[in-house]
Amino acid sequence: MPSTTTHQAMIYFMVITSASDRDMTDIELARIGEVVRTWPVFEDFDPEKLVATAQECERLLHEEAGLDGVLQLARAALPERLRDTAYAAAFEVAAVDLEMRMEEARVLDRIREALGLEDNVAYAIERAAKARHRTLT
Repeated sequence: MPSTTTHQAMIYFMVITSASDRDMTDIELARIGEVVRTWPVFEDFDPEKLVATAQECERLLHEEAGLDGVLQLARAALPERLRDTAYAAAFEVAAVDLEMRMEEARVLDRIREALGLEDNVAYAIERAAKARHRTLT
C-alpha cells in the first residue's frame, strides 16, 4: 500500500466511519467537509482534494488488505499527538445524525484500537461530540 499524509489519514478515518454501514449519507458527507474546512488541523489542506482523497480511501478498502490495511496505513501516517484528534473527527461523522448504528460502533471500536486510545480518552471525545450534536427536541 502507498504511504499517506497525515491529512489523508484523518480523512480516511472519517470516510471509514461514514461508509461503515454502506450508506454514506449527505449529512455525514457534509460533516466531513465541514471538519476539513473548519478544524485547525486541516488549515493547510486543500479542500479541493477532499473528494479525491475519499475516493482513494474507498479504493483502498476494496483492495485485498481491506479495512485492516487502511487502518494500518492511516495509523502509520499519524503522529501520536494527533490520534485523539483523528478519533474525534471520525466520531463527529458518526454523531452528526444522532443515530449510532451497530456497524458504526464496530468501526469506531476498530479505529480506537488501531489508534491505541485509552478508554477514558475515547469516552471523553464521545461525550463531547454527543453533547455538541444534541438538540432541544
